[in-house]
Amino acid sequence: MIFRAIAIAGGLVGAAGLSQFPDYSQQYTQRLSGAVDELSGVVAQFDADAAGLGLNRDEALEALHAGGRMGEARAISMGYVLERHQDLSRDLAALEGSTLAGKILNAKHLMDLELAHKTWADFKPALPLSQAGLILTGLGFLAGYGVLVGMVSGLARLRRRRKSAQA
Repeated sequence: MIFRAIAIAGGLVGAAGLSQFPDYSQQYTQRLSGAVDELSGVVAQFDADAAGLGLNRDEALEALHAGGRMGEARAISMGYVLERHQDLSRDLAALEGSTLAGKILNAKHLMDLELAHKTWADFKPALPLSQAGLILTGLGFLAGYGVLVGMVSGLARLRRRRKSAQA
């Protein structure tokens, strides 16, 4: 009886957690899109400045780097901006227009720590009333229930083996 209650509790925790994925992933994607838009403007301006001087992006970074301590610091920070823009653009391309299953399979594109932290800070869990939310609620329940049943069964088997080994 206690075993069943623990397994059901695990299922409910799994259901509650996984049911929030559709809305969380939507909010994360919206933040991601905003971040890419913002960085695109910075990158476009940098590329325009470089082109105005007859330089490509790499040459412009080298020129900045050679321009004293401030230029070197700016080259490093601009390199970070260019890399972040590339990474976030790749994540956005993988997520935009994807189905729920696509987002689940590409969950690695939902893991930029800065964006995830900001999204989670503003995220308000809600009842999963969409079809996707209800499907994930069921899958989450089954996963949570299954994990706890597996863990408790494994522990029970170990205990039985120890008792039989001692006897």
